[in-house]
Amino acid sequence: MTTIAAAPPARMARSWYKILYVQVLFAILLGIIVGWGWPSLATSDWMKALGDGFIKLIKMVIAPIVFCTVVSGIAHIQDAKKVGRVGIKALVYFEIVSTLALVIGLVMGNLFQIGRGLAAKPDAVAVANYVEQAKATKFVDFALNIIPDSVVGALARGDILQVLLFAILLGFSLMALGERGARLRSTIDDAAQAVFGVIAIIMKAAPIGAFAAMAFTVGKFGPSALANLIGLITLFYATAALFVILVLGLIARFVGFSIFKFIVYIKDELLIVLGTSSSESALPQLMEKLERLGCSKPVVGLVVPTGYSFNLDGTNIYMTLATLFIARALGLDLAFDQQITILIVAMLTSKGASGVAGAGFITLAATLSAVNPALVPGMAIVFSIDKFMSEVRALTNIMGNGVAVVFVSWWEGELDTITLHAQLGRGGDLPDVETATAAAGAISASEGAGNSEIACAKGGSWTGRARCKRGRAHSP
Repeated sequence: MTTIAAAPPARMARSWYKILYVQVLFAILLGIIVGWGWPSLATSDWMKALGDGFIKLIKMVIAPIVFCTVVSGIAHIQDAKKVGRVGIKALVYFEIVSTLALVIGLVMGNLFQIGRGLAAKPDAVAVANYVEQAKATKFVDFALNIIPDSVVGALARGDILQVLLFAILLGFSLMALGERGARLRSTIDDAAQAVFGVIAIIMKAAPIGAFAAMAFTVGKFGPSALANLIGLITLFYATAALFVILVLGLIARFVGFSIFKFIVYIKDELLIVLGTSSSESALPQLMEKLERLGCSKPVVGLVVPTGYSFNLDGTNIYMTLATLFIARALGLDLAFDQQITILIVAMLTSKGASGVAGAGFITLAATLSAVNPALVPGMAIVFSIDKFMSEVRALTNIMGNGVAVVFVSWWEGELDTITLHAQLGRGGDLPDVETATAAAGAISASEGAGNSEIACAKGGSWTGRARCKRGRAHSP
């Protein structure tokens, strides 16, 4: 006898002005108008504080949600080898896709000879701080810095890789404890639900943060900053779009979904990133949405935080294009072997960049220093427009990490394709506070009662969805 899953209740249509992405979009447009028309108001301390304050609110919950998600995901796994297998698959995927991003950047940079004839006179003083930070950032230091001096310190600083390391170790420990660790596992699960509730509350302020950040940016730099180097900006935007449509689109098609529907699904997160120029500002919501999309909880918990350090596709594209642009602007032609050096060096310098202030600029300084030290002063040429480049870097990074999670879940055999297509077919609005805090509890209760079909219909945990999927596949 086939058990029919209970259909989810029909959602009441909301007024268009109550939808988050509509509010954020209007806020960004209003911010542009205010920044253009009233630059003195837009660059005031309070306007900057509103934008920075929203980003700080989001960063406040990143470390706790990464910790809870990773510990819970690993602790519920029966096979310890699974964690290492997922990690290796994710790193293989990151390296392949990051290399493709660098190659596309080099190809586009060579096809369109932007920067030639600019006859720029660089000012080394303007970028001296970034160069010093780049010199101090070595790969061996990055690797050693993954190990925290103390767990409390890592959580307090919000160092994602350090938190991730401890969370993995604690997850394995709880796995080994078995039933003795059940109470602590349950407590961590409840804590994750509470933190997602905090995120839902914070997101109410997203339009304010996006408005203030965009107004300050336009008011400070003005249209003249765009006009000076519009060619580089246009090429970077076009190359990033080409990467998303061509590379990420083919990966999505291979798995069996549309990249355009996926972009619509995470539209709220993309608009927040656009307004704040920070991909970290949408990390918690992205993790929650990917779980609802049908990706397994352990894969989401491992791949998303790791991807923010190892899968920076937008940053890779930026570094190749900016390096070629600076070289031509200074009247230097890079030979083929030097361009291959860009490829190799950028693969190393981009790792861990998301945790550093001005990450894209610092990694650019490190890359230029390795390719040709004479190029480093030329960073001042692109300094004024880096803010406008950072928005597309962040957008490309978050889309790349989202697709990475779906692909690794599919590769691991833990992608619920039924839930995937159902969610992509209707878009995905961020749940309100009640939904965010209560959904997981209701799902756990339904699974505990053995009603995995209802858990699946509600978009429950990855284990429940997998059981439901297998049950439907074998039903007569």
